[in-house]
Amino acid sequence: MKNKIILSPSIMCGDLVNLERSITELTNIGMDTLHIDVIDGSFSPSMPLGIDTIKRMREITSMNFDIHIMSNDNEFFIGEMLKIGVEGITFHHETSLHVDRYIQLIKNAGTKVGVALNPATPLNVLDYILPEIDRVCLMLINPGFATNKNEKQIPYALKKVADLRQLIDKQELAVDIQVDGRVSLATIPGLLDAGATNLVLGSTGLFIAGNTLAENRQLLAEAIGKAASMK
Repeated sequence: MKNKIILSPSIMCGDLVNLERSITELTNIGMDTLHIDVIDGSFSPSMPLGIDTIKRMREITSMNFDIHIMSNDNEFFIGEMLKIGVEGITFHHETSLHVDRYIQLIKNAGTKVGVALNPATPLNVLDYILPEIDRVCLMLINPGFATNKNEKQIPYALKKVADLRQLIDKQELAVDIQVDGRVSLATIPGLLDAGATNLVLGSTGLFIAGNTLAENRQLLAEAIGKAASMK
């Protein structure tokens, strides 16, 4: 592929009681990015990590922190994450009254900015802001319901990724397409072929039960290698 594929392990799928060990294990298998969900318990029914926990994580690792805010109060959490010193912040369009303000707050701090879209949110909400941002995160399941094993990837996932790829290429932009939700060994080749450049890796992509992280990293490499555009 033309674009380098970014691998973003979701730390909420690690061992939440032994976060430091999980971070060390991810570093040992060559990961340089942590996808960190900041959830307020209102936008989504879970709250895996608090602000103070993320602050402590920042003290023990130099990995890139890819923050995904799932909240009804974006400005508060954007401010807190900027204070901690993170490499990227993505917020949801659906909960943003002042989308452009949030984009500028993040950009002015020298941090990469992303906008996340829920599964059914149309791409046309990006019409004016696409050139202003570094990343679009496409949710492929309803955010925060990953622990529900019956929650399957949306049937229009590949179409939405491909449509966004077309929009980005048409404007000749260098916007990263991140996919989040049931990004599994089975679905990764198709997602990459459709135009994704950033994989959020959870319980079906890297933290697969029964294997070591190193074994799963090898399986992941094989899945990526199956993408037609990698050949």
